[in-house]
Amino acid sequence: MPTNILMPALSPTMEEGTLAKWLVKVGQSVKAGDVIAEIETDKATMEVEAVDEGTLAKILVPEGSEGVKVNTPIAVLAAEGEDASAAPAAAPPRSLRATSPASGGGKTDKADMDPAPAAATVSSPVRGGGAPAGGGGGLAVAASGERVFASPLARRIAGEGKVDLTLITGTGPGGRIVKADVEKALAGGPMKAVKSPDTLLSPPAGGESPAKGRAEGGKPAPAAPTPAGALPDARLFYKEGSYTAVPHDSMRKTVAKRLTIAKRDIPHYYLTADIEIDALLAAREAINAKSPKDGPDAYKVSVNDFIVKAAAAALMKVPHVNASWTETEMLLHAHADVGVAVALPGNGLITPIIFAAETKGLVQISRETKDLAARAKAKKLKPSDYEGGSFSISNLGMFGMRDFTGVINPPQASILAVGAGEKRAVVRGDRLEIATVMTVRMSCDHRVIDGALGATWLAALKGYLQDPVTMLA
Repeated sequence: MPTNILMPALSPTMEEGTLAKWLVKVGQSVKAGDVIAEIETDKATMEVEAVDEGTLAKILVPEGSEGVKVNTPIAVLAAEGEDASAAPAAAPPRSLRATSPASGGGKTDKADMDPAPAAATVSSPVRGGGAPAGGGGGLAVAASGERVFASPLARRIAGEGKVDLTLITGTGPGGRIVKADVEKALAGGPMKAVKSPDTLLSPPAGGESPAKGRAEGGKPAPAAPTPAGALPDARLFYKEGSYTAVPHDSMRKTVAKRLTIAKRDIPHYYLTADIEIDALLAAREAINAKSPKDGPDAYKVSVNDFIVKAAAAALMKVPHVNASWTETEMLLHAHADVGVAVALPGNGLITPIIFAAETKGLVQISRETKDLAARAKAKKLKPSDYEGGSFSISNLGMFGMRDFTGVINPPQASILAVGAGEKRAVVRGDRLEIATVMTVRMSCDHRVIDGALGATWLAALKGYLQDPVTMLA
């Protein structure tokens, strides 16, 4: 019988993703290993390969569908002579069920709004009509109970921008609200709403919108009472029009969630050291002078590459820092898997990992770091490139920062914040001299790394960086 293609779990922690793009069409033959779709997670866009051969008989989840749960059927693969209609299909998540864009905005019946049995048949968006899995139509329900037809992208932008879809006249097929309509509303047109986005999904009790308009002084009224202990919505303090609202993307949401938990639940403490790096800079210059001028064998080792190498050597020398906390035991890692923080376009952050860095030379570390950074900025990293690790380095020295403090990236137990190397006055004996000094600050999980242990590791790192020959021997 035909086979359902399921939403894959692209990492151990993945629960849902966005089906960004289909790379094959209904009726097209595929072989095992062919790339059939692109899936977006919070940190990367990854390709999905077919695991069997056959013909793509149905697309159950249209491209652009967000919040697709792992193991949800997304398409049907049929072998030669098989009837695709015989394949079982699970009902899509409620948030994805709507009118197909191909249907031209036809009316959606009640079955499209209510949870369906797990074995319910789902129509293909290619054939039009009905409610395709993954829903492309963007059906919303206003507080009045009326149905609003909008594209998935328009619905998402409206929710993020707090635009009431019932106030928008759609310009798409059949009066469907499209992206341009919502963007017009967000630009400050007459369609901008003051209602809570919750009213787009279900009417509030008593039929009254939870957002009643603007408070005195032109400030927005809260959509709902602020939970006890939570900070109030920042928009309460500013007049509308005095700021530009930029909706959070999935990466920013994930960064905020993970670092809030890390700072709240991990007992941080900090150790700071000043490190003279003149010998390191001289070694770097000598190594780079040996590089071919061009070609595939050319290289350029950076100060950060030395820091990665030194951190790995120090983790091997002081192995109890190379550890992770669990509620029942300590995990002492066999290798120094060093993450390097990479700033992404659009204010994102990811930390790909140099695995077993203690086994690699400076040139190899340099090449791997550049490759990982390039793939990170193109959102082409795989979860295996950035999940786990035993230590992280965040270097803001290239931005001129003298010193700063990093937040631990769980499940790791420490992170090193690296500032810029700069000329400073240093005292040697009774003499005042000039040296290039770099300030580093180590954030430690006190559950794993006690103060003396952290200080021992930092001293080892300092020794390697001030005399780099010792870590290259």
